[in-house]
Amino acid sequence: MDILGHLNYWVVVFLMMTGFYVVIASGNLVKKVVGLNLFQASVFILYISMGVVTGGEPPILRDGTDVYSNPLPHVLILTAIVVGVATTALGLALAIRIKEAYGSLEEDEIHLKETEGLNDTSNHSGESAGGIDG
Repeated sequence: MDILGHLNYWVVVFLMMTGFYVVIASGNLVKKVVGLNLFQASVFILYISMGVVTGGEPPILRDGTDVYSNPLPHVLILTAIVVGVATTALGLALAIRIKEAYGSLEEDEIHLKETEGLNDTSNHSGESAGGIDG
């Protein structure tokens, strides 16, 4: 088995698992967005690697050309890059809003503040309802 002949696929596996690990292991929301970008880049490399035809020519009809390469994977990747940039921008914009609202980008701190906020709200509503009825 030729390991160097499949170098693109080894890079894909490494980037994919690294991105997946960052998304799962990190509690920071910005690091999760970076992990998703790594995962996405690995998918781009995978599709481009699979779209390569050895000895393939651009799909322009000419005499003497028998093997053509398929442009569809490259077009799909260009579309995916645009979607990825938009998704990254949205994720980072949401991270900014979460930072403004909770003062942190760490999941644990956000959950803690959220549960404290729910507990404070339920205690205050119970006291005010008791005061009105009682």
